[in-house]
Amino acid sequence: MNEVSIECRDIEEPSWLGAAETFALKVLDLLGLRNWSLSVLFCGDDFIQSLNREYRSKDEATDVLSFIMGENVEEGDHKRYIAGDVVISVPAMERNAVEFSVEPDEELKRLLIHGILHLSGKDHENNDESQPMLAEQESILAALKGERIL
Repeated sequence: MNEVSIECRDIEEPSWLGAAETFALKVLDLLGLRNWSLSVLFCGDDFIQSLNREYRSKDEATDVLSFIMGENVEEGDHKRYIAGDVVISVPAMERNAVEFSVEPDEELKRLLIHGILHLSGKDHENNDESQPMLAEQESILAALKGERIL
């Protein structure tokens, strides 16, 4: 069974946190990932900028960061995979939605999928939609089109 924990930092706690957790669990199931634990942190621009500066040497706010832990732990008679953390800036997500002319709900789902794909070991060289990870991201988004967070 997968586990997703969700927290907020430097923003008011939105009413949709439970729906975001449910969506993340559906992404894990769709990817065939089992016994995963991950955390999702929703934050403001200042906090994600500080993380981006410290861990990527980029002194700017970004929309999503992933921090892979990648640790297997024994839990009784089975193993659990501690995948890591996904950090999403809610203000950046809202700006992206305007910039890309998509609904905020769609952009939030895209960022959650993106972060989870990074935790699963996938990466992309640039933001060209032909990149395999980004194509997979859009395929998952389409497969879960009926799901709503916001």
